[in-house]
Amino acid sequence: MNDRNNRKNEVGRVVSNKMDKTIVVAIEDNVKHPLYNKIVKRTVKLKAHDENNECNIGDRVRVMETRPLSKEKRWRLVEIIERAK
Repeated sequence: MNDRNNRKNEVGRVVSNKMDKTIVVAIEDNVKHPLYNKIVKRTVKLKAHDENNECNIGDRVRVMETRPLSKEKRWRLVEIIERAK
């Protein structure tokens, strides 16, 4: 069984690129509240590896789960879907 095929992929927006070769990606998800049945916006921030420092704040990017690259970095940049305007 090839383990590369069942890795998680997420699409999010870059909120920080101040670190070297690292970006912070915010992933927004609409979740239904279990008790009040109201749709709540939930944001998760991930640190992702950006080898060539090519992302800017506001870009829409696709990231993929990978082995731990540092203390908090477990994702890597796959592609830039849309550049910030």
